Parts: sequence; C-alpha cells; structure tokens
Amino acid sequence: MNKSTVLTFIDQVKQEAAKVIWPTKKETVTSTIMVVVMVILSSLFFLLMDSIINYLVQIMLKVGI
Repeated sequence: MNKSTVLTFIDQVKQEAAKVIWPTKKETVTSTIMVVVMVILSSLFFLLMDSIINYLVQIMLKVGI
C-alpha cells in the first residue's frame, strides 16, 4: 500500500466521520434509562419464572420446600 492510498483512505474516513449524527445528551440519557429499566424488569421476570419452576419441581420430587 503506497502513501497516497493510505492518505486517501484517511481522508475518506474523516469525511464519513463528519457525516455522523450523534445523539443529544437527552436522547442518550433517555435510552440509557430505558435500557436499565428493561434489564431490571427482565431480571425480575426471570427470577419469578425460576422461582415458580423451582417450586413445581420441588413438589414433583416431594422434597421439602
């Protein structure tokens, strides 16, 4: 790869990077909060499902809960 090819590539990368539209601070905070809330809700859901399945298995095996 010669020097002009590398410089052309770097120039193209700069041009493409200039086209990026970054989210605003408000959009970033809102998205982050939504992700955290969904992770918490999913965790609670799977905890509940795991507890129910564990309870049913314990009953089927007639082992004390």
